This record gives sequence, structure tokens and C-alpha cells, in this order.
Amino acid sequence: MVKLTADLIEQAAQYTNAVRDRELDLRGYKIPVIENLGATLDQFDTIDFSDNEIRKLDGFPLLKRLKTMLLNNNRICRIGEGLEHVLPNLTELILTNNNIMELGDLDNLATIKNLTYLRFTPGAGLPTEKKKSGPSPGDVEAIKNAIANATTLAEVERLKGLLQSGQIPGKDRVPGTSEEADEEMEEDVTTNGS
Repeated sequence: MVKLTADLIEQAAQYTNAVRDRELDLRGYKIPVIENLGATLDQFDTIDFSDNEIRKLDGFPLLKRLKTMLLNNNRICRIGEGLEHVLPNLTELILTNNNIMELGDLDNLATIKNLTYLRFTPGAGLPTEKKKSGPSPGDVEAIKNAIANATTLAEVERLKGLLQSGQIPGKDRVPGTSEEADEEMEEDVTTNGS
């Protein structure tokens, strides 16, 4: 485990990435806690925290410039409150391969107004353990796929509503809510960002 210190931040690779954003590369240091990011002096558009040991998404100072955070392959199971105050311009958050068990674990992200792209994979907490009344393994797969392919917080919220009402995404589609409508929605998301 390596403590995320000001020295580490200074020594870490910094570069302009393919989309001409300033990126700080903190991959693979086995960092357990997000801290001391004030040392970045808010000079980065992207911070890559992939392949660390981070368990909770919190500990940020005010980072007005930060737009993208990569947190795949960590151990994140909790999302701190009030992130909208410290990460006001966060638009993209990658949380694949963490310990997020269910959509409710992402509730604290709903307050980040600019967040348009969220990617995560739900853990083993999906309702496969429910015996008689629960969805079939095929239904669980459909739920997992729908959640994994959700690209916006609005879509995640919509899926959450479906799940809470006992519906399985992708089954019993109502006419007019075909995949074409979904694709149109995805196109809207990408055109908004450009």
C-alpha cells in the first residue's frame, strides 16, 4: 500500500492525453485512500486511479477543472456525500470492476449535475439469492447487461425504477420504447458533450 502524498502526486506521470486533456496518472500504486489532492493545484482534467485499493469515493478538495475520473479495478463500495460541491464539473466516471453491489450504492452521484457518463459493473449483490420470487438467472443477466450498458445517470435511475417495480429491462418492451429510442437517447448524450 502506498499513501497518496503530495510527493507521489508530483512524481506521478502527467501528460496531455488523446483528447488534449491534462491527465494525472496514478494507476497501480495500491493507493487505499483518496487524499492530498490539493497538491494537484487543480491542474488536471482527468485523474486515472485505475488498479488501486480505494474503497470509498471521497476525500476530494475543490477540483473545478476535473472532468473525468477513472477508478476501474479498485475496491470501491461506498460513494461519499457532497461530491457535487468538490467535483462540480465531473462529467465522466468509470467504476467498472469495483465492489459496488447495487444501484442504490450510487445514489450520492445523483447530485453531480454535469455527470453524463457513468460506467460500472454491479457486484454479486443482484437478486440471485432470492429463491422463489426472484428473477431467473436469464433475467439477472438482462438486468446486469442493462445496467452495464447504461451510460447516463438518468438511464441508471430509469433502470432502478424498473427494477423496483419488478420489471426486467429488455423484456416486454412497450411499443415506442424500442432499441431505436434507446439509440436516439445515446446519440443525444454524445452530441451534448461535443
